[in-house]
Amino acid sequence: MSALDSALRKALRPFFPEVADMHLSDYKVRILDGRSGTGATTRVLIDSQSAHGTWSTVGASSNIIEASLQALIDSIEYGLTRT
Repeated sequence: MSALDSALRKALRPFFPEVADMHLSDYKVRILDGRSGTGATTRVLIDSQSAHGTWSTVGASSNIIEASLQALIDSIEYGLTRT
């Protein structure tokens, strides 16, 4: 998750310098319906914070990287609306 977060922030920082003030404060992964094996849905919950407050976002997919990216993008988009 750290590498994904770093890469996304590095790409966005020249256009949105506000992302430098946002930070991940927690990252949680939950498997929904584990009986489905590798096809189970993974839910990722990200807690973020900045000087403007804290917020949480969720991503879900059978692919943990995709679920993480969904939650991370939503977190950054929401954080930018708060600045």
